[in-house]
Amino acid sequence: MRIITGDYKGRRLEMPINNDIRPTSEKVKEAIFSAIAAYIYDATCVDLFTGTGNLGLEALSRGASKCYFCDSSRESLNLTKRNIAMCKAEDKSVLMAGDFERSLIKLGEKGEKVDVFFIDPPYKEGLYEKVFQLIKEYELLAEDGIIVTEHNSRDKFPEELEGFSLLKDKVYGTIGVTIYSCLE
Repeated sequence: MRIITGDYKGRRLEMPINNDIRPTSEKVKEAIFSAIAAYIYDATCVDLFTGTGNLGLEALSRGASKCYFCDSSRESLNLTKRNIAMCKAEDKSVLMAGDFERSLIKLGEKGEKVDVFFIDPPYKEGLYEKVFQLIKEYELLAEDGIIVTEHNSRDKFPEELEGFSLLKDKVYGTIGVTIYSCLE
């Protein structure tokens, strides 16, 4: 796994030893960033369920100004921290330990507005709706922001979810990517 383009282009990210962490493939990552290129420059991002930090680091490499890397797994956070250091992105990165609810609540308490959320939870745990509820409840999404979800391609997402509107929906083999924005 490597950073595809930008300031950190070509840097190889450290990968997990076991199968507990499922990083986004380069093919899917390239498709995601092609679809959201207009949203990245100078953006504040959140890589929720960060795993390796793959998506957040790609965003920083492409010009995002800050990324919060959130995960409840100590292994994931340590791996992400090493990958951040490998990219020399410490000054633009914030690690947040704890489950997604705690992380989103902390962001809400800070009054942070997020331009791009990357949401890639364990697929079978049904966490998407709760994540969207918290983003709405704490008014975390910037007015022109987007929420990028990665999921099993068999899972279908509605046109509207917790007050957010479906913007794009694509399938890449067994992986689905659905992007939401604020309702107009």
